[in-house]
Amino acid sequence: MPIFVILALILYLFAGDPFGTRRAEQKDKIGFIILGDINEPGWNASHYQGIREAANEYGIDLLVRDKVTEHSGRCWNAVQDLAEEGCNLIYLCSYNYAPEVKDLINAHKKISFVTYSETVRLRNLTSCFVRMYQGVYIAGALAGLKTRSNVVGYVAAMPNPFVIQAINAFALGARRVNRNVKVVVAWTDAWADPEKERQNVQRLVNIAGADVISYYQDDHAVAEAADKMGVDFIGYNSELKGYSEHHLTDVYCHWGVFYRNILQSYLKGGLRDKQVFFLGLDNGVVALAPFSNAVPEEAKAKLKLLEEEIKSGLLIFSGEIYDVEGNLRCGAKESISDESLFTDMKWIVRGVEVLAHPNSIQ
Repeated sequence: MPIFVILALILYLFAGDPFGTRRAEQKDKIGFIILGDINEPGWNASHYQGIREAANEYGIDLLVRDKVTEHSGRCWNAVQDLAEEGCNLIYLCSYNYAPEVKDLINAHKKISFVTYSETVRLRNLTSCFVRMYQGVYIAGALAGLKTRSNVVGYVAAMPNPFVIQAINAFALGARRVNRNVKVVVAWTDAWADPEKERQNVQRLVNIAGADVISYYQDDHAVAEAADKMGVDFIGYNSELKGYSEHHLTDVYCHWGVFYRNILQSYLKGGLRDKQVFFLGLDNGVVALAPFSNAVPEEAKAKLKLLEEEIKSGLLIFSGEIYDVEGNLRCGAKESISDESLFTDMKWIVRGVEVLAHPNSIQ
């Protein structure tokens, strides 16, 4: 082919785009909607850092809408805004967002939506869950090994299947190593209410007699209160720094790994083929921070064995499990599926008590 024909063809193909920038202009955009401030330590900052890390790795533009209060109408506006901005994928990073914007998700059928909730099922909505209960089970075992009073406190946001699942796993882990331990739960009825969380730590220690504390909250007010009181505690949501030896460990997620899995599936076109998928210890998503020097070496060895058992396929919710009312919830040769854990777990295991709230929040 004559050289002038080749040159003419090249000029035609790249006319108006001599440096190949057209591809950059068509770069994927993903939207991210979250309840709190993305700079707030805990749930908000750790999720934002994880999705930012994954988006950067794949060269995807990330558009963020934070401080989007549930049940305020702001999630609806955020989804509309991100859709108009050209987002191909929108992540709804709060439990109650999907029910709020169900009709809007259904209207934007060309956009893929992802949520950390089981309450809505639509063709273009995928639920992505983390088996945090695996790490919480090990944390419960640590609490069971450390307690001297045989009372462990747990500050919990609200009784939905995710939180109850964590409470149950924590109690099962504690009772796996210490049959005499009791887990006492204090509800806050909020994802983040630092004052109520601090009050509940005081009540769990001073009224219930707990000498180890953990929690399921978006912030770290529980950790701060326990450390100030000189009580052993186990953190949640992120790896904490700067506390005393009473800080035993943390259960948290490598959210960058989590979001990479989502983006990989999305970019391969397979996200819509999965209504639900799960990630855990074996995927490198769930993790425990290094144990403090207050954890004896013998205890560390036992906990390491538990971790290896889980990675090898140990099903935490299997074998005989009774609820607090004495009902058999899982038979000796049965196990509870992940789907059931994330949708139907509305009962609490034997060995857990709820601390009556002074304002009747139970």
